[in-house]
Amino acid sequence: MRNKKILGALLAVTTLATFGLAGCGNSGSNGAASKEDDKTITVAASPTPHAEILNKAAKPLVEKDGYKLVVKEFTDYVQPNTATEDGEVDANYFQHKPYLDNFNKEKGTHLVSVEGIHFEPFGLYPGKTKELKDLQDGATVAVPNDATNEARALLLLQDAGLIKLKDPKDINATPKDITSNPKNLKFKELEAAVVPTVIKDVDIAALNGNYAIQAGFDPTKDTLATEKADGLAAKTYQNILVVKEGNENTAKTKELKKALKSDEVRDYINKNYKGAVVPVF
Repeated sequence: MRNKKILGALLAVTTLATFGLAGCGNSGSNGAASKEDDKTITVAASPTPHAEILNKAAKPLVEKDGYKLVVKEFTDYVQPNTATEDGEVDANYFQHKPYLDNFNKEKGTHLVSVEGIHFEPFGLYPGKTKELKDLQDGATVAVPNDATNEARALLLLQDAGLIKLKDPKDINATPKDITSNPKNLKFKELEAAVVPTVIKDVDIAALNGNYAIQAGFDPTKDTLATEKADGLAAKTYQNILVVKEGNENTAKTKELKKALKSDEVRDYINKNYKGAVVPVF
């Protein structure tokens, strides 16, 4: 009797162990399969025009290929990059290469450009002063405070004849590089997302195309000065699809790149933004 009890206990332990190992084996197999079968592409983007382009033009193409596109909207220029670096999203779409390079340098991130998608002409917009010729001595200009977009604003002010820079083609220029400022313009340096919120408190403001649209401006009609679509800015400041280094050739990245470079996306941009956003492919 005693031997039977011992044998029964041993059989029970063996059965549980075998069952447990089988369970672990299945769990690992299912986890691997789940990872391989993951068809959800998550992208961080600015609301306008990036999220609009993704949701209204790229999403149907991605879904047609069996993927699900999830767009997370951010209104600043920092969180989309940190989310991509941390793996919270698969990619981001909101910035240009000079900003990305500067961000990587300052934050120690490992983000890379996959493809250029569009260009948004940077513009000077009216605040308290409605025409450039009416700018008074000591007028205030609101500009983005990040290195690349501030330089872009200064280059545009130079093109408008309001200032001169030590190097007229320096994409890293700062207010310290101004050699001539006949109207003694004062610069209000703010985070790019904040610039449109102070438009009524400054004489003029330098705005990125997406923020100008969000602020209710028509970049094709309301600008006091704008970048040329065939100039240095268009080549330098293309808005790009960005992933973390090492993810350039994943299936998700290839799918997203294919969708964003499609005829459907090009037609959507041309039809809906009428020159405020220009496809570069």
